[in-house]
Amino acid sequence: MAHFAEIDENGKVLKVVVGCNQDINAHGGDQSEEAALDFGNRVPLSKNGVKWVQTSYNRNFRKNYAGVEFTYDSNRDAFIAPKLHNSWVLNEYKCIWEAPIAFPTDEKYMPFVNWDELNQRWFSYDYSTDPSKLVIWNSTTLVWEIQN
Repeated sequence: MAHFAEIDENGKVLKVVVGCNQDINAHGGDQSEEAALDFGNRVPLSKNGVKWVQTSYNRNFRKNYAGVEFTYDSNRDAFIAPKLHNSWVLNEYKCIWEAPIAFPTDEKYMPFVNWDELNQRWFSYDYSTDPSKLVIWNSTTLVWEIQN
């Protein structure tokens, strides 16, 4: 199925709607302006929408699958998620925000790993033995350290 993101005048994604692959193929194919215009004729824009831009659920094009509040950057031809933390920087190649410290490679505390913006570190809790025990990722030694 084809998916289209409704974009406002600032490039913000307002909504994402499913379209028909047959209609896309019959009107210029994936990523074509003709297909986006045809989709717009079938699904009118909302009050703040200015255009439809096709997005790929599998990330085959435009870097990321669009979501509400994402931004469409026409220069990069990419959808970019909202920035989660001030310290994070945009990976220009992938168009994703990355922490200043690489995500932990040890998966012991997944999926409960979070970013601590104030202390600039990754953390979790030891849910398997004591959920009150804070664990901090040591980015130098690449091991989790249980805090007392």
